[in-house]
Amino acid sequence: MSILITGARGHIARSLIQQCLAAGTPVRAAGRNPDAARLPAGVRAVRCDLADPATFRAALEGITKIFLYAEPRGLDAFATSAAAAGVEHVVLLSALSADPGSADEISRMHGAAERAVAGSGLAWTFLRPGGFATNCLQWAPSVRAEGVVLDPFPDLRSAPVHEADIASVALRALTEPGHEGARYVLTGPEAISRRRQAELIGQAVRRPVRVAVQDLEEYRAELIAWTSPEVAEAVIRESAASADRPALLTDTVEKVTGEPARTFGQWARDHAPDFT
Repeated sequence: MSILITGARGHIARSLIQQCLAAGTPVRAAGRNPDAARLPAGVRAVRCDLADPATFRAALEGITKIFLYAEPRGLDAFATSAAAAGVEHVVLLSALSADPGSADEISRMHGAAERAVAGSGLAWTFLRPGGFATNCLQWAPSVRAEGVVLDPFPDLRSAPVHEADIASVALRALTEPGHEGARYVLTGPEAISRRRQAELIGQAVRRPVRVAVQDLEEYRAELIAWTSPEVAEAVIRESAASADRPALLTDTVEKVTGEPARTFGQWARDHAPDFT
């Protein structure tokens, strides 16, 4: 068995690569610019751009399992090529709200990705995380410079999931039988506000971190700097809509891996160097 891990520069992919190596599982890393991925020694990197079918053959040669990031461009063609190349199983990183018919950009993109993989004839497992703990890395510059977290929704409660837990579930799905056809909803183990997340980051870096309510237009501009305006609006709408509803909590990580999901405090300690 050999596993192809796409999105090699992503936090989840990097954690999965490390876990595969620790388990002795052969792995190949793929991305649009694999040379920039800073991979561990011994991991082969290949270029694979879902918008460029010419890159598929070399990436898929000898591969039996794939960890796949949802990508709106070219995923249908890639899934078809994977099936033709003899791939047996795809674990897709989707989203909690995945729905191809949704008016929400993020939900629609992930729903379309699930539909493309399911329609390819490949065995599949869909990972549907809620909020990523790594989204809090957007606070790192202001925490380093001023010890402050800027956020327009500081009292919003969520259950962000550690990237290592997503990777652990992916590893089980890729290397054990019985996960085909599963849709795993993944969250962290606790619902906490963004104010509390800032406090826990402060504890991890051993200095106070305060919260300041951010102007919504400034927040929108920051989002648009790293994603599309449509996705930025979807993020804002979802945050506003979540303010008055309880955060979803699941024990899926523990059920699949046998280990409790990591807390946000653990995530903050793991990422303390990013905030200092």
